[in-house]
Amino acid sequence: MKNSLTILASAAALLLSACGSNNEAAKPEVKVADLAAGVYAVSSGDSANPTAGKYYSAADGSRLLVLNNSAQQASAVYRRDAGGAWQLTPAPTANTSLDLLNSNATTSATLSISAIARSYTVRLASGAAATFSVNASGDIVAGGSNCKLSGKLSTSSLPGTLKLSLAASGCGDLPAQSEGYLVADSDYAPAVFRLLTYSSAALVDLWAYAE
Repeated sequence: MKNSLTILASAAALLLSACGSNNEAAKPEVKVADLAAGVYAVSSGDSANPTAGKYYSAADGSRLLVLNNSAQQASAVYRRDAGGAWQLTPAPTANTSLDLLNSNATTSATLSISAIARSYTVRLASGAAATFSVNASGDIVAGGSNCKLSGKLSTSSLPGTLKLSLAASGCGDLPAQSEGYLVADSDYAPAVFRLLTYSSAALVDLWAYAE
């Protein structure tokens, strides 16, 4: 009897292991064209009505590709950590391969925290404004608005970006905690940068203007 129970337990463990392997194998695979280190203005999709965006590429293999809708809000974010696999937000339900119609290199530079240390305002989806400041240590400090945005910035290997940990309180449907990037680009003017996170089911894309 004891041997029978042992055999049954082993079989169950093997079955669970097989199920886990199948689940992992079923996870959609994301593929994106690989570009050399730098920053690129890119387009994808239908050549008659392309989707435009920016592609940020680092020498360590990390990548960030942001595609925008007609309102210049992020509609899809593709990202790859150094040594990792491509990920997509919103999450795909099937294997996804993104082909770029065009890619043109633009100005590429490392972004420092000190260069953006000042006060900012962002506009929420509701139309309300939220204020915050960035100090020289990379702390995001909430301002006097009802929506409180706070968090931390740190250096990133991707040009034009800083790693972002963002907390939101009283900000409508913004997630309480999310991770992503602060992305600065001269093309964003008069905005200085955007706060882009993807830790929740939906993307967060907040364009920041200097006060």
